Amino acid sequence: MEINVRKPAVAGAFYPADENELNKMLREFFDNAPVSDKRVPRAIIVPHAGYVYSGQVAALAYKLVKDYEKVVLLGPSHTVYLEDVVSDTHQFWETPLGLVSIVKNDFEKNEGAHANEHCLEVQVPFLQFVLKKFEILPLVVGEVDVKSVSEKVQKVLDDKTLLVVSSDLSHYHSYDMAEILDNETIENIKNLNENESIDACGEFPIRILIDIAKKKNWKPKVLGYKNSGDVTGEKFRVVGYTSIAFYA
Repeated sequence: MEINVRKPAVAGAFYPADENELNKMLREFFDNAPVSDKRVPRAIIVPHAGYVYSGQVAALAYKLVKDYEKVVLLGPSHTVYLEDVVSDTHQFWETPLGLVSIVKNDFEKNEGAHANEHCLEVQVPFLQFVLKKFEILPLVVGEVDVKSVSEKVQKVLDDKTLLVVSSDLSHYHSYDMAEILDNETIENIKNLNENESIDACGEFPIRILIDIAKKKNWKPKVLGYKNSGDVTGEKFRVVGYTSIAFYA
């Protein structure tokens, strides 16, 4: 029987398309990431830029992840306008590291919202690197009612499920202004301030996670922060990145 596979849309652009090169890059990220906590997080916020820009920050969170059988991925829509949260129509997603199956689910399906979307795809190789056998539930989030989507997502969470929120922080400010804005956003996430400023492309996914964390009494811990200026040296227009873990 023929299987229905979503082919990678951004391999060779956001991350290496060659399996060996991708494994080598991921290994370097993890080798350079300190273990900041021996606990395993229930949820993480990680960036989704090209690996050369944000991969090292993402590895700070992924290095803590283990033993999960299912991963719910929440990220913002960059390619289509949505007022909903939508899953994909495919049975599998493919990366240079192989296939990952999609969890059967009751979310609205929208193949177009996932076809060229990078924010969830770039998380999958990290997951393949740290987990053995797992399924994913990829959810692209538009401008939604946070409480309503939070309730839907909570129904698919259990002790064997990791929640991953994919988001960069402020975009295209100067280095110094980005640090001010991003520190404010990180403080609001850290304090679970659901009604305060969240200057991030994944604002709605982050607000959904904050709502879930408050209901489940998860506590956030900031693992690291950088912006693109720290990588490129170009500090005129930068994008911010953070990794935050949420613990039961």
